[in-house]
Amino acid sequence: MIDPPRNPLPPVYRTATDPKLRLLIPLVVACALFMENLDSTIIATSIPQIARSLGESPLHLNLAVTSYLLSLAVFIPISGWVADRFGARNVFCGAIVMFTVGSALCGLSTSLAMLVATRILQGFGGAMMTPVGRLILLRSFPKEALVQAMTYVTIPALIGPTMGPLVGGFLTTYASWRWIFYINIPIGLVGIYLAMRYIEDAKMPTPPRFDFAGFVICGAALASTELVLESAGRQLVPLWGEIALVAIAIGGMALYRRHARRTPNPAVDLKIFRLRSFRLSVLAGGVCRMGLSAVPFLLPLQLQLGFGMTAMQSGAITFVSSLGAMLMKSASPPILRRFGFRKLLIGNGVLVGFVITGMAAFTDATPHVLLYCYLLLFGFMRSVQFTCLNTLGYADVPPDMMSRATSVSSVGQQLAMSFGVAIGATLLGLLVGEGGTVTAAEFTIVYPLIAILPTFASLFFTRLLPSDGMQVSGYRPRAEIQAQAASASPTVSSNAPAP
Repeated sequence: MIDPPRNPLPPVYRTATDPKLRLLIPLVVACALFMENLDSTIIATSIPQIARSLGESPLHLNLAVTSYLLSLAVFIPISGWVADRFGARNVFCGAIVMFTVGSALCGLSTSLAMLVATRILQGFGGAMMTPVGRLILLRSFPKEALVQAMTYVTIPALIGPTMGPLVGGFLTTYASWRWIFYINIPIGLVGIYLAMRYIEDAKMPTPPRFDFAGFVICGAALASTELVLESAGRQLVPLWGEIALVAIAIGGMALYRRHARRTPNPAVDLKIFRLRSFRLSVLAGGVCRMGLSAVPFLLPLQLQLGFGMTAMQSGAITFVSSLGAMLMKSASPPILRRFGFRKLLIGNGVLVGFVITGMAAFTDATPHVLLYCYLLLFGFMRSVQFTCLNTLGYADVPPDMMSRATSVSSVGQQLAMSFGVAIGATLLGLLVGEGGTVTAAEFTIVYPLIAILPTFASLFFTRLLPSDGMQVSGYRPRAEIQAQAASASPTVSSNAPAP
């Protein structure tokens, strides 16, 4: 007689037997997240000074921002497989090393081409750091302890973007723009030491085969799309080059769509787009993110090139936007419970479009107190929109699809941010012309054009049902709306085509 299979023993977590690891492991992951989040905002304030030092137009320096974001988007899908194949600790430490070395090389850059190349290296390291850091937490803590661990990790993720403009403005004004990159070196060294000492290395015995063909096709299509946006109206590449890039972008996307349908485990699984709430959060939300992500690039240029402020003065003003985002974190749950995803995304999307348009009225005579209040409001509303989009994306995703949703959503967010910066720089470039000088006048046109994006995205959020994401938001529609939602098509539509 064959004995019935025994229930597997529950996993033993090191944090359960060694209490000090409950703080140390989140601290290790927090070091990586702090570097990445600080880096996402610190460079914008320094763009005019970097451009002057490298002998470039400030508008061309958007390449230093978009190359980093695009590198993140392209390499995020490979991070999970690499961690399973080579061990989470090894990959995490290697990612910190790569990010730290990339930061040092960015500080040593003597040309725009070198800066872009080293930013891509930074992005590759960042693409591995954040997802693998989250994976380390999931493997180090039982579910009931994850909330506390995530709280420790979230703090630097909030502080980093807030400090970025201030730190960047201070270092650029009183030292050199190169120090905005050198500052990552000591943080990286501390992170590597802590990771090697306190994180346990774990590998999957037989990780699934990674879709390298799909990864290459998708990466080429995304990179070509980015280059098309960068070159539009600015002749960064000759006409035949632009035509070739458009062909590669369109052909690559069509080829990857066909490839993803025929591959069991594609690098980016498009089937997840059959979920209505996820589809709208990524696609319509991506259009909204483009407009919202262009503003942090445009605002320091407006303050410094248009109004003649120093980097420190600019950073002291723009950081208020991140402060508004921090204040929103405690206010978002009751706001979501009161209005639900549908009303909030539509209404706030339209309002934030009006707020962006209002930035066109800023002048060098606008009182700083008014700027502070206005940007605090913008940061609050921007963060409301981002929080809603991030939460809605996972609200109705089944557990067995969560890893695919995380990968696709992360790629979509980074791409939207990259495209938004590229669009902002392209619009300024078209208005200024080749070799022209940016003045305050151009921003009176660019901001209203950028504001169209979140306003236009709000139209697509009307396709959400009042009940979508109800379990997450806590919103309870009226009885008749609940009955209508129950009789409507389910969130997962088996007939909805993947894009």
